[in-house]
Amino acid sequence: MDLVNKVGLLNMNVAGFSLGLLFTAPRPVKRAISVFADLLFLAIAFWSAILVRLDDPIVFSDKQFWLLLFILIPVSLFVNIKMGLYRAVIRYISSKAAASIGVAVLLSTCALIFLAFYLHTPIPRTVPVVFAAFLIILVGGSRLCVRALLSKPAGLIKEPVIIYGAGSSGRQLAQSLIQGNEYSPVAFIDDDKRIEKNSVQGITVFSRNEINNLINKHGIKRILLAMPRENKKRIAKILRRLENLSVEILSIPGSADLVSGKAKIDELNDVSIDDLLGRDSVAPNSELLQANINNKVVMVTGAGGSIGSELCRQIISQRPRKVVLLELSEFALYKINGELQKLASQLNYELIVVPLLGSVQHKNRLLTIMRTFEVETIYHAAAYKHVPVVEHNVIEGVRNNIFGTLFVAEAAIEAQVETFVLISTDKAVRPTNVMGTTKRMAELVLQALADKTKQAKGKTRFCMVRFGNVLGSSGSVVPLFREQIKSGGPITVTHPEIIRYFMTIPEASQLVIQAGAMGKGGDVFVLDMGDPVKIADLAAKMIRLSGMTVVDDANPDGEIAIKYTGLRPGEKLFEELLIGEDITQTDHRRIMSAHETWLPWYELEKILLKLDEACHQFAHEDIRRLLLQAPTGFVPKDGICDLVWTEKTKA
Repeated sequence: MDLVNKVGLLNMNVAGFSLGLLFTAPRPVKRAISVFADLLFLAIAFWSAILVRLDDPIVFSDKQFWLLLFILIPVSLFVNIKMGLYRAVIRYISSKAAASIGVAVLLSTCALIFLAFYLHTPIPRTVPVVFAAFLIILVGGSRLCVRALLSKPAGLIKEPVIIYGAGSSGRQLAQSLIQGNEYSPVAFIDDDKRIEKNSVQGITVFSRNEINNLINKHGIKRILLAMPRENKKRIAKILRRLENLSVEILSIPGSADLVSGKAKIDELNDVSIDDLLGRDSVAPNSELLQANINNKVVMVTGAGGSIGSELCRQIISQRPRKVVLLELSEFALYKINGELQKLASQLNYELIVVPLLGSVQHKNRLLTIMRTFEVETIYHAAAYKHVPVVEHNVIEGVRNNIFGTLFVAEAAIEAQVETFVLISTDKAVRPTNVMGTTKRMAELVLQALADKTKQAKGKTRFCMVRFGNVLGSSGSVVPLFREQIKSGGPITVTHPEIIRYFMTIPEASQLVIQAGAMGKGGDVFVLDMGDPVKIADLAAKMIRLSGMTVVDDANPDGEIAIKYTGLRPGEKLFEELLIGEDITQTDHRRIMSAHETWLPWYELEKILLKLDEACHQFAHEDIRRLLLQAPTGFVPKDGICDLVWTEKTKA
């Protein structure tokens, strides 16, 4: 018995090895094999049809039948070639290829009838029908068998998965997974009652009430979300239903990436936090997007940062005449320059990109750049924005965020730039840290200069756009949480009650551009950030959607814990977007205009001169006092945290 089993196993291995050599052979060899196989199938179908009808082996001695077959074979093979049967990749054979096989068989059958008539070969009228039936079975069936062997390689164990969504995206994903080597779709889940219990591509569609049973039955570890990414509210609703299941949720790329070729249907990703939040973006106003950009020279400071780089991408799509990139980091400048050149090439657009290294603290260079390239629009995104970093480096924060903004704005006035848009932050509202205070001071600088410019009948129009956290920016909690989950945790959250507003970088950048086009001078625009998000809840959702469980009092044996580290220096529990209550809605429903306290230039200038001197003298106590005296609403939560100052005070 053991010998029989060993011989059987050996035969299986030999067969598998032979098939492996066949499947990995070059395309010309595979085509030759297909042609030879079809030649045999034609002969078999022909003689089988004759024998079935005449039931007499004597037909093999009839020369007329042999002559008919010898002419029929090259004619039929020629038809097959013209129908593309040997160009189709059998592994990915489709309904179109199956239709081609049907047409080829029909033409071969017609050729049989035509040749029999002109060669005066007496064949019964039913022979062509039987011949067509045999040929379709042999030619079509052989290809389907090969496709089945290729889609299910021997010995390959694929992970069972459930696809949520039986629409066109779900069907494409299922087809791709069936032909792949990693996942095997065992069920569709769909909310459409009309297709429940139906079979789609051989896979049964179930209602969402059956998910738990399917997970237990098939040992499911992953659910693949195959739905249009545009309907974020519906996706968020589905994710809320799925997050408590002990499975990982993955999603397919967005339709834009699929159409552009940036991604394939089976390139599965972690669930987007944008989808999780369920925030539907508002279609941008094309006139507002183009107003300050189309056919203009546009300059972006901090062009290599997370916001600056996305602004550049959005600007490119509006076809400016020239884009001037100002960036302090050499690598960041190199990266964004290369990306923009590639993007312009894809858009078939001859764009002039001017990549410049430089600091916003060097006014002479700024003025020279603006005059040389005749800059018409500036988006000022250069800033130090990380709260703890600025708390530990106070003077550089003040120099870069306040005086950097002042120098760019003054250079813009002298160079007669038309539009100046400052990227501000919700941390500028009743700030508890130096970073937020410096950004509020930057707003005050622009408000004062806007008033001064109006009085002098200057050309430059200033405005500022204030918004909260953006998903995926440098320092954002989302990529940090993902890394912590992958490494097994714990996830670190500063406080169990901390709350933040979130927006995607592309949406924020589009709204910044549109708000900038609406500014009349000195405007403070506030973006509608939607509902605030509790960071601890966001962390828990990300853990559960990764197929893991949260360690808490109810589940002490969970997989990943959430560790609370305490608020960092200058960090607030709640961020706000407005200082006062005086706010008006603009024509864009996601953009509001705030009317807030400001100082005329002659008053603000006195504070700035004293602040400049205090920075020069490294007088941190004076810097703190001046920031408290300015109308910024600064209420520090901590003492001076500058690392150099604290080290000096120890001595």
